[in-house]
Amino acid sequence: MKKYFLLSLLLTSTLAASAQYMAGKPRKKYTFPKKDDESTYVFNVTKNTDEDAEVDACVTRVAYLPYTDLLAQINELKRINSWADTTYQRRLTQLPAGGQLTVTMYRRGAKNADPAYLSLLAKNKAGEELLNLPELTGGQGRFWNRDLYMSTRTIPFVKVAGEQDVFLTINDAKTRQNFEYIIKAQ
Repeated sequence: MKKYFLLSLLLTSTLAASAQYMAGKPRKKYTFPKKDDESTYVFNVTKNTDEDAEVDACVTRVAYLPYTDLLAQINELKRINSWADTTYQRRLTQLPAGGQLTVTMYRRGAKNADPAYLSLLAKNKAGEELLNLPELTGGQGRFWNRDLYMSTRTIPFVKVAGEQDVFLTINDAKTRQNFEYIIKAQ
């Protein structure tokens, strides 16, 4: 009888451990969007950067820098590095007019941290589609810590008229989950 009890206890505990990460399990949402700790222009709608997400090794972060901040960075780099005018002009022409979006994903296993699994969809308040990327450029993640691998992709963002909220949805095809954000675009 003890053997059956121990066997059933072992079976239920392994099922409970595997249920922590279930593909397709929808993410919990904040009652009010939470301001991101690292990017002041991004608000997290889904709970995807807290301890629960780190337990199942499925974290996706977004950072946004508007054109004005990118221009300030380039000007400061020119001042610090004493760049020639050609270097400065080359860097200036490479700046995206709408700013840049940086997507960072943390997953368990190098093959799981492939950004090709991610697709992005950005819409404005009226529901008009501003950005639609069916997949990001692929590649394996690099070791980050413990058993997590990290991949980062920088994407030129679209120019918007004035300051407005942009609703960004990132779909992960591997885990079948959506990560939602609000970006205060400029």
